Amino acid sequence: MPIGPNVLAEDGLPIFFELANPGDVAIAPPETRMGDSLRTAIRSLSVFQKEAIVASSRTGMTWRLASDEGPYLDGHDEAPCPLAFLSVGMVASYANEITALAKMQGITIRHLKLTQDNYYTMSGSMPKRTMVGGALPVELLVEIDCDLDDTALNEFLMNAVHASPLNGLMRGQLESLFTLTKNGGELQPNKALRMDGAVYPDPGDHFAKARPTSGAAFDALSWPHGITPKKAVDGGTAKAGSSLAEEQNRTLNIGAICTLREDGMKQIQQMQYSPHGTSFNFLSEEAPINGGQGRAPDANTLISAGIAFCFMTQFGRFVKMLNLDLSDYRIVQDSHFSLGGASGGTGEAGKADPLETHVYLETNEPDDVAREMLDMSEQTCFLHAFCKTDMKTKLKIQRV
Repeated sequence: MPIGPNVLAEDGLPIFFELANPGDVAIAPPETRMGDSLRTAIRSLSVFQKEAIVASSRTGMTWRLASDEGPYLDGHDEAPCPLAFLSVGMVASYANEITALAKMQGITIRHLKLTQDNYYTMSGSMPKRTMVGGALPVELLVEIDCDLDDTALNEFLMNAVHASPLNGLMRGQLESLFTLTKNGGELQPNKALRMDGAVYPDPGDHFAKARPTSGAAFDALSWPHGITPKKAVDGGTAKAGSSLAEEQNRTLNIGAICTLREDGMKQIQQMQYSPHGTSFNFLSEEAPINGGQGRAPDANTLISAGIAFCFMTQFGRFVKMLNLDLSDYRIVQDSHFSLGGASGGTGEAGKADPLETHVYLETNEPDDVAREMLDMSEQTCFLHAFCKTDMKTKLKIQRV
């Protein structure tokens, strides 16, 4: 039985849309630090339904995105899960760099299809506070038709993968930084690292002011494709409510299949292998400053939203499993990326700074419990683990 109201089905808004009135929402991007800086504000709509407003300093665009969970978390399955956004944004970023590098080097690509698998782990006991989320190496299959020989093609694709701005979150061990606010007053975190600087103003109810631009093809941005084909995943799960089990030792597998449309947009099918569930289709396109038309969310927007959505899910899961009071919660996350090595013309591997996240809780629980909500949410967040884990993308090439 789904938990909480199905707000996304009742509010009448598209799941994704570009804001016509970003000034009314009062969420401005941070100052550009490395190439593109994004501010992602997220609020909880119900237990596992969330909406995000993502503003980019480079593109000047502001997107509203929404996320839900499937039966494995007793969600309504009304929108893609948080991990889908990271996978889709990541494969879109790889496609950006491959096509940009080919253009720079005068390489003609006659066919390109990317199939990516992201893997995560969840182990331990929530009541004992030993539950931990983890991230495993990413697998990327590139199906391609071009004239490069095998050695040159492997080098070309590895250079493109390293050129992705997301490379900065994967290489090294970036510890995320936080502030914590409870009922309007700041608390010093316990285990979570306090960022430098002041707390960002609570976005409050400004989310409700967001309005879509007129005349855009919203329906093409995200729509259910159907149930993902089953695939054997060691430690995988499919059972309803399985992600709410007090003791866990499971592996998650989210896939993404990216192809290029004739109109230049990337069409990406998100695959929900484990926990097994609904597959959603996405469109992604870069903004005009990055060579696209901005008709769909760009790669950095999807990546930033995915990390923030996943972190928010852990708050909902923790308080649900332990029956704690958390009447409302919001976050504001800043992410800072370099320009792409190929798409941005830097000629360097992609870089990123540690994530900076402001957390706002409305709760009657004691201060120490509020601190524990932050610590356990960070500890069980797959995508904060992704940032803390030094990993490489395992590349496989198939000529077609």
